[in-house]
Amino acid sequence: MKEQSIFGEENVVDEGKKYNTLNLGPTHPATHGVFQNVLQMDGEIIMSSEPTIGYIHRAFEKLAEHRPFYQVTPITDRLNYCSSPINNIGWHMTVEKLLGVKTTKKIDYMRVIIMELSRIADHLVCNSVLGVDAGALTGFTFMFQERERIYDIFEQICGARLTTNIGRIGGFERDFSPKVHELIREFLKGFPARFQEFEGLLIRNRIFMDRVIGVGPISGERALSYGFTGPNLRAAGVDLDIRVMTPYCSYEDFDFTIPIGTSGDTYDRFCVRQEEIRQSLKIIQHALDNLPEGNHMADCPEFYLPPKQEVYRSMEALIWHFKIVMGEVELPKGEVYHSVEGGNGEVGYYLISDGGRTPYRLHFRRPCFIYYQAYPEMITGQSLSDAILTLSSLNVIATGELDA
Repeated sequence: MKEQSIFGEENVVDEGKKYNTLNLGPTHPATHGVFQNVLQMDGEIIMSSEPTIGYIHRAFEKLAEHRPFYQVTPITDRLNYCSSPINNIGWHMTVEKLLGVKTTKKIDYMRVIIMELSRIADHLVCNSVLGVDAGALTGFTFMFQERERIYDIFEQICGARLTTNIGRIGGFERDFSPKVHELIREFLKGFPARFQEFEGLLIRNRIFMDRVIGVGPISGERALSYGFTGPNLRAAGVDLDIRVMTPYCSYEDFDFTIPIGTSGDTYDRFCVRQEEIRQSLKIIQHALDNLPEGNHMADCPEFYLPPKQEVYRSMEALIWHFKIVMGEVELPKGEVYHSVEGGNGEVGYYLISDGGRTPYRLHFRRPCFIYYQAYPEMITGQSLSDAILTLSSLNVIATGELDA
């Protein structure tokens, strides 16, 4: 017989069999966040799945409608907290597109360095946690030391580590200090060997391979039909990267390879992220070695707090400081969309301005929301333990991106 799911889809159920209902979540150590899957189980095999979200809705879009444009930045941190600087910079570029602000090459390269460091941190979390879900804890603890080194760099740049509020509309609040350059070069020098050791623990490990090869596969055609982007789409064999397709921040200046998989399974997703980390290291090295001269802030004083000493002695600086802090800066009317290649895929902001001091409407294009819609299809016919690994490899950030 056929029964109707809550989404109007038909699930084929054997009339002569009795299936068990299992609530996977909303709070469970293996779900990587607060969300629920109602599974129909035939023993250990999943016959159907119905996902549920809404347990930790952050109301990001509604919050943004009540904040001046520059005050939206801190709440973008919480969307994907594994790579929050990418969210920050994506938002800044969206507002800059509306304003018509042109940033310097130096700002672009500084942003590239920060975004690629964020991508590495995001992929390290995903792949090391995948190892934990397969029963291997060592790589997780090993790679978290490397993530902390990246956070040391962020802390030196902006004073924060996890939720960074990094940069400003139009550029950065300050230039990279000599200490920042030193920390980045130390990371680039020491990380590759440690990363290679981590990869050696898993990539040819027979137990790990048996647990992830053929688990949670999705074809390129199905991934595109759902709206997949990022490493999850590239693992399915689709060569699409926003940094190349619609370059921003001078990404066209950098020579890097886009790794793609073939089967779209958990192992391919792991391997694609591993190679993307290597490509990010290459991009950072190029950007650091060729960092242009110039100003770290574009010519948009309405969003750039003047230096404190200037505020004390210049009436113009005092006026701008007051207007910015009090949220009295208005933007022109218009509609813009801008997207960046986030750690999980396409992170986009669709902004409507009515000429006021806050966004009239803001929509956040979050990749995890799309992946989770495909999750029931990817785990049907697989075991419960396979479902955990599939979810881990999709890197669904439930408490931020999924339920923004």
